Amino acid sequence: MINADKVLKHMRLTEKANKLSSEYSQYTFEVTPTATKHTVREAVEQTFKVTVVRVNIQNVRGKNKRSRQGRPSRTSDYKKAVVTLKEGDKIELV
Repeated sequence: MINADKVLKHMRLTEKANKLSSEYSQYTFEVTPTATKHTVREAVEQTFKVTVVRVNIQNVRGKNKRSRQGRPSRTSDYKKAVVTLKEGDKIELV
């Protein structure tokens, strides 16, 4: 039994993620850097009571930014998981 709160950080709500969820029943989560496909699958099934068909994982690099004073900085790196659910399953956003 895994601790789902430790694996899933939060759901990514972007234009692309909303389109994927409405058209293909794929949901995008930000996950811990140590998460694997198997742990993400278990966490999503345990948390939302749905059947996961496929999990794709990406390491996303932080972007380079500049402050108002011109000092360079960088946003954080993170790990992203795109979870495909069984036909007919849904994750309701509260």
